[in-house]
Amino acid sequence: MLHRGTILTLTTVLTLSLTAGAAGVQIQDLVRIKGSESNKLIGIGLVVGLQGTGDGGKFLPAMRPLTAVIQQLIDPNTVAGELADAKNVALVALSATLPTVGVREGDRVDVHISAIGPAKSLAGGRLFTIPMTGPLPGSPIFAFAEGAITIENSDILTVGLVKKGAQLTRDVLTSSLDSAGRLTLVIDDTHASWPTANNLANLINGVMAPEGEILAMAFDQKNIVIRVPKYEQSDPAAFISQVLRSFVDPSQISTGARVVINDRTGTIVVSGDVQVSPVIISHKGLTITTITPPIQPTAQNPIQDAAGFVSIDPSSIGGAQLADLLTAFNQLKVDAADRIAIVKEIHRSGKLHAQLIVE
Repeated sequence: MLHRGTILTLTTVLTLSLTAGAAGVQIQDLVRIKGSESNKLIGIGLVVGLQGTGDGGKFLPAMRPLTAVIQQLIDPNTVAGELADAKNVALVALSATLPTVGVREGDRVDVHISAIGPAKSLAGGRLFTIPMTGPLPGSPIFAFAEGAITIENSDILTVGLVKKGAQLTRDVLTSSLDSAGRLTLVIDDTHASWPTANNLANLINGVMAPEGEILAMAFDQKNIVIRVPKYEQSDPAAFISQVLRSFVDPSQISTGARVVINDRTGTIVVSGDVQVSPVIISHKGLTITTITPPIQPTAQNPIQDAAGFVSIDPSSIGGAQLADLLTAFNQLKVDAADRIAIVKEIHRSGKLHAQLIVE
């Protein structure tokens, strides 16, 4: 019987051998640190300098802020009615995504621009200086945005980008440890599962924990909570770096059985051992069965084209893996659209034992 300390020692040996051989997958490629999320800034502004493709003077939501700008900078007696022919201005929505590593005052980020009103095009326009805040009501100003607009898609002229258009006016820093000195690793959705979380927690304990202690625990399928030693909490960079750079054997990463279908490209991606229960498939003159022995033709159910009949059940257990079915598709030269239709029908009938994701 192996004691826990023995298991941790074996894990340590495995990890060191993987690191030395530069094999396996690094933990940092599977997780993110809770607290290191991206943040959004938003705003409403005006694009000026358009050549008759703006909102037009009858669109008051654009004329009112324009009037306010003119009243403040030029003539306090200006009224919106005097701007009835203004078509060189458009009201726009602004958004910017701050990087997960945080930003410092003075850094610049891209600003995405979308027309709100009836403007026909933002091409050639310039975003008038506007403050940007966080998405929550009452949020303070984090940046000011302005600059020339770049149209990235010539088919959509009412959406554009101001490259490095927002300059931060305050720091937005990330926090890796919580108030109790714990580090939480969030496993990405593709790999989130109890086996993966448990294996990663055991690996981290084998690498980082003194023998007999437990620092990492799988909180659920997606989160691993690590108790950072007190002597590391004041400067946790080395500890976090070692955790993230540790290698894990790919066989310890459980993604579960998944089938991802892309209708547009006609691709089918299978991960894990996807099982198909005993089923007979008849589609456009071809017949495929996962039943062993194969069904025999009858007067009521004849097989008219023997070349279009394939039996798959390599293990002779009544059923097959989806990989075997895809191999049969190749033998029968089934086109991509028909393959996708068949796989969807098998899933709909409850015979495909995997998560089906259609993109």
